[in-house]
Amino acid sequence: MQDILEKAAQIKLVIFDVDGVLTDGSLYLGDDGQEYKAFNSLDGHGMVMLQQTGVQIGIITGRTSKVVEIRMNSLGIQHLYQGQRDKRPAYSELKDHLALNDSQIAYVGDDVVDLPVMSRVGLAIAVQDAHAFAKQHA
Repeated sequence: MQDILEKAAQIKLVIFDVDGVLTDGSLYLGDDGQEYKAFNSLDGHGMVMLQQTGVQIGIITGRTSKVVEIRMNSLGIQHLYQGQRDKRPAYSELKDHLALNDSQIAYVGDDVVDLPVMSRVGLAIAVQDAHAFAKQHA
């Protein structure tokens, strides 16, 4: 437990996946092709509070959705990368842009596509219903 607390104390940036992390993983598609997602308001409040402590937030997601852009704008999140099937380039770009090292970054994921980034960061976090491989690397 002490090891986790020491890692957490170094964090300057938390990166979140979206589907399955900030949503329940369901994708709602309308007849017009519009995509809908349900975000938990408590997650949003926590993200705002985290930013108020000086920790920055980034989003790296494999899908592209206008609703994600709208939600992140409403939370004041400036670092948004959508359409990133391979999340490593976006991770490297964001890390370089903020002049951080891996030990200063946490990543919250839920699936195997998150593993390449989870294996690099200082603190890897998996949500409760994450894929077993993601939980192993958290």
